[in-house]
Amino acid sequence: MSDLREQLRGLWLPLVTPFRGDELDEASLRRLVRHYASLPVDGFILAATSGEGMSLGASELERLVSITRAESAASRRYIPICVGLSGASTHKMIDALDETAAWPIDGYLIASPYYTRPSQRGLLQHFTALADHASWPIVLYNIPYRTAVRIDNDTLLALAEHPNIAGMKDCCADRAQSVDLLRRRPAGFRVLTGEDAEYHNALVDGADGAILLSAHVETAAFAAVRMLLWEGNQEAAQAQWREVSELTRLLFTEPSPSPAKHWLWRCGLIDSPEVRLPMVEVSSELAASLDREIERRAALQLRRA
Repeated sequence: MSDLREQLRGLWLPLVTPFRGDELDEASLRRLVRHYASLPVDGFILAATSGEGMSLGASELERLVSITRAESAASRRYIPICVGLSGASTHKMIDALDETAAWPIDGYLIASPYYTRPSQRGLLQHFTALADHASWPIVLYNIPYRTAVRIDNDTLLALAEHPNIAGMKDCCADRAQSVDLLRRRPAGFRVLTGEDAEYHNALVDGADGAILLSAHVETAAFAAVRMLLWEGNQEAAQAQWREVSELTRLLFTEPSPSPAKHWLWRCGLIDSPEVRLPMVEVSSELAASLDREIERRAALQLRRA
């Protein structure tokens, strides 16, 4: 078994999947992984929401994992990898676990079954069946505004006792629920926020870290917010958060990951801002706003140099 419980902390990046001509852009992917491997990123999430995982074929997903593992290994540091899986059928999800069991990964990020809206008893049995079967540890993904079903805290706490469930990505959008879970969770059950705009609040409340699309930009600054809080320097952490918090709004002005892909394309990290339908590239208005912010931050860095 992977030691994912120990690795699941800090700043994890839900890596975008670069495309060009409707194909996986392997050159851009290699460039992205090398770039972020040199920054204070504690793990990668592949093929989740930000990675347009539901648009990937099985062979593309396997290639995505293989390239990311190879490039992260070449960086001479071990960066854990979790693969995003989602589906409304427990049996089909078990098949997906079997198909990926031998892949060079450290775990799975698995969202609640979407559309079917199972009961809490159904959610408990669904995730228990997956955790019993999986070759790698599972990170639960509670995101009711996408799946139409919320995992309640009593259900989460029951699942937290399973030896093959390492933690969760918390996108419940209810701070009271998040705080209650952090207060009641068992030792070793990791909670990472996935709400970019609530990053600072979640850390103050006791979250172990975050999985942030926004951290594709100003990665070191996002990581510094957590480190400063961990060191007890709340004032500096708040100041650092003010420096980057506006990015969490700008990069979600239109459906993600299109704004982030536009930014990465403009900065030369990927060769195209292409997304797959039903996602579309950003509007001309947002593109102009993103370009202005890129220029502003570049000018600010020059002045500081």
